[in-house]
Amino acid sequence: MNVAVALGMSLFAGLSTGLGGLLVALKRDPSDRFLAASLGFSAGVMVYISLVELLPEGVASLESTGRGQLWGTVAFFAGIAVIGVIDRFVPDDINPHEDPSGGGAMRNVGVVTGLAIAVHNFPEGFASFISALEDPALGVPIAIAIAIHNIPEGVAVAVPLREAFGSKWKAAGWATLSGLAEPLGAIIGYLLLRPFLGPETLGVAYAAIAGVMVFVSLDKLLPTAIQTGRHHTAVYGLVAGMAVMAVSLLILPG
Repeated sequence: MNVAVALGMSLFAGLSTGLGGLLVALKRDPSDRFLAASLGFSAGVMVYISLVELLPEGVASLESTGRGQLWGTVAFFAGIAVIGVIDRFVPDDINPHEDPSGGGAMRNVGVVTGLAIAVHNFPEGFASFISALEDPALGVPIAIAIAIHNIPEGVAVAVPLREAFGSKWKAAGWATLSGLAEPLGAIIGYLLLRPFLGPETLGVAYAAIAGVMVFVSLDKLLPTAIQTGRHHTAVYGLVAGMAVMAVSLLILPG
């Protein structure tokens, strides 16, 4: 039963990319202010929950080794290194961090962004799943954080695909599909690591996932938000995301 609940949380977080796609479908022309605020908000949520919840939880779970702070720090930066290597596999000329132009380029941006987000969603799906499996009180805010983060990711996938294909609903569908990597990552991660699950494994997973989420926020979400030309709006969104997550962690039990 716990596995089903945890998988449900991961599925909820993943399908929220579809909400981003739906926003694009329903909104005639998402403004730069909207994109900057939503992406900044997501970054704030991700950074806050990573540094305030995930990383400390990872360090605490590793205390039985006698070097919890050390191994938690190592796992945190190992997570950053892994996601950094994944990003390096995306060629610069079609990297969604760049600023290409034209219909074909827009299609490349949408497809590559979708693939990159799907790859990123693998560890995020495992994060929400394993957290909910071990401690539902921790799993809830993590699933909410990832879900909030995934909404503008869905926007990031759907906007260029809408321009390239001329179909807002097809773009929304592809945005939703990219989010299904979350429950898939949860299932694959669980099947691979199930024989080794224990406090130390969970501690490493928490700290590493915190690194992944911080990297995605600082390398992808914030730069993309700032590139809209709405620097202050992005920063205000960042602070708002941190504040909302701080309040949610204060009122949630656990």
